[in-house]
Amino acid sequence: MPLFTLFLFAYLIGSFPTALIIGKVFYGIDIRKYGSFNPGATNSLRVLGKTAGIVVLLFDVGKGALAAALPFFFETDIDPLYSGLVAVIGHCFPIFAGFRGGKAIATTAGALLIASPLMLLVSYITFFLVIFITKYVFLGSISVGITLLLYSLIEPGLKNELLFFLYVILLIYLHRSNIINFWNHQEPMFHDKKLKKDRINPKKKP
Repeated sequence: MPLFTLFLFAYLIGSFPTALIIGKVFYGIDIRKYGSFNPGATNSLRVLGKTAGIVVLLFDVGKGALAAALPFFFETDIDPLYSGLVAVIGHCFPIFAGFRGGKAIATTAGALLIASPLMLLVSYITFFLVIFITKYVFLGSISVGITLLLYSLIEPGLKNELLFFLYVILLIYLHRSNIINFWNHQEPMFHDKKLKKDRINPKKKP
């Protein structure tokens, strides 16, 4: 299969707007107008509740895993990390949702699950550890990219330093509103009781 075609498939898989569909079909809302305005698993949990949050998480992880597995399905020698990260781009800038997507973390986890379980383990232990220490989800998210970059610099044989450097830049860009809120002392911690006010009921109309 041509490289372009494989990457196109990966992008389209990543572009499937899980949170947007769940919000519109079962809750009658556009998730991008509520909570943190992010169509991802964390905001789905915040606005739609645990069930929706888990469903969105599983689908978004699955998108990354499926895209990373494409080189195996089509028996090509493309590094599954590349097709997985193309799906991450699709998740962040989905063609099916006006290029307004999520913030990469769940889909990245799915891609790493197939491409490198060790990188998945190291980066997401860091993710949860940073959240536990700082109480800010966005710092945990950015730490995933930094951990992958450091891993690529330390681990012999890997040649993905530039790729992960660009990934860190992407994460900083995607979390720019969180960074601004944090600087202005307005970013909520993950256990902030005020977040419960963002919860809506099923089929509630905007």
